[in-house]
Amino acid sequence: MIGALKEIRVLDMSHVLAGPTSTMVLADLGAEVIHIEPPWGDDSRGFGPFLNGKSAYYVSINRNKKSVVVDIKKNEGKKIIKDLIKVSDVVVENFRPGTMEKLGFSYEEIRKINPKIVYASISGFGHDTIPEYKGRPSYDMIAQAYSGLMSITGPEGGPPVRVGTSVGDIVTGYMCTIGILSALYYREKTGIGQRVDISMIDSLFFILENAVLRYTVSGEIPEPLGTAHPSITPFQAFKTKDDWIVIPIGNDNLWKKFTEAIGHPELKEKEEYKTNKLRTKNKKKLIPLLEDIIGKKTTDEWLKIFKKYGIPASPINTIDRIVNDPHIKYRNMLVEVEQPDMGKVKIAGSPLKLSETPGRVYSHAPLLGENTLEVLRDILGYSLEKIEELNNKRVISIYKS
Repeated sequence: MIGALKEIRVLDMSHVLAGPTSTMVLADLGAEVIHIEPPWGDDSRGFGPFLNGKSAYYVSINRNKKSVVVDIKKNEGKKIIKDLIKVSDVVVENFRPGTMEKLGFSYEEIRKINPKIVYASISGFGHDTIPEYKGRPSYDMIAQAYSGLMSITGPEGGPPVRVGTSVGDIVTGYMCTIGILSALYYREKTGIGQRVDISMIDSLFFILENAVLRYTVSGEIPEPLGTAHPSITPFQAFKTKDDWIVIPIGNDNLWKKFTEAIGHPELKEKEEYKTNKLRTKNKKKLIPLLEDIIGKKTTDEWLKIFKKYGIPASPINTIDRIVNDPHIKYRNMLVEVEQPDMGKVKIAGSPLKLSETPGRVYSHAPLLGENTLEVLRDILGYSLEKIEELNNKRVISIYKS
């Protein structure tokens, strides 16, 4: 099966999560991703959970890539990177702004080496920002806090809460991928490469949805609402007799069906609940009433009833449930990788289901330096003598089983 990005070579100089997420998506779509690692390896190789003493976390975001170990602080290491830039289509980095410039790999310098390069940078506040924010360090939690996301996440009346996955890194990685693909398409039409400057803060601000509008339109400062939606009612989780269930009633027709499904058709006739606007206005009276009703049956009982009436509803799955869910299995969203130093590892698959060139997991995550020899010999044309010399000088590291 041919990947959509089969002819694209990516020089991945990123680390940990945001950049590697972007390059993982590109690799899943068939791009050749050469992950440059320092002699001690990507920091994420030290993140748990561990299997046989090795990081399964690293495996989950670096499948389908090649690992080349280069000390880019040494002049001969810089020469290797420059040679790779000449034969690459994309460079991805997520160092703190200023780092690549100090190393001699600013966009301006890289463009001199390869004018058609697409140079993608991920940082907390972006490279083009106000002076006092340029170079400011950032992590996922900084992005979640600074963007405003944490201020609207958590239980009603409670403290701000971090989203349970690293969305600051992951969403930014996806935004970077969109930027890269757009730049590659533009280059295809014009022959011109360009800079892609992606900010974690920008990316999370972009997904705040109606929270921004609620402030800019009405002056309201949104606060945490638990599972509830700020402008659609009922649209939240309810405690059942044995568990939890989410019930998103997105329009007035669904509301009418819902009242019948729960055995209280009289509710649809009440003036104060006839429209979504009215239900939202009177939610403090409505929600306790619905909580009492929903609490009298189990989650499975409600799911069967709601299915009969065509009402959208879902259990709140725990991770063990969703990992073993038949839908996840059918969509091939949990795949098994034969990892050389770990054995079989199950990781999330690619959600990119294209009819001709779907995203897929076709290779294990590389061992540290596993592809150094291959890349220097087969792509850059270095002699074995030269490679051995660089290895002896510890400019590179070659994996030896």
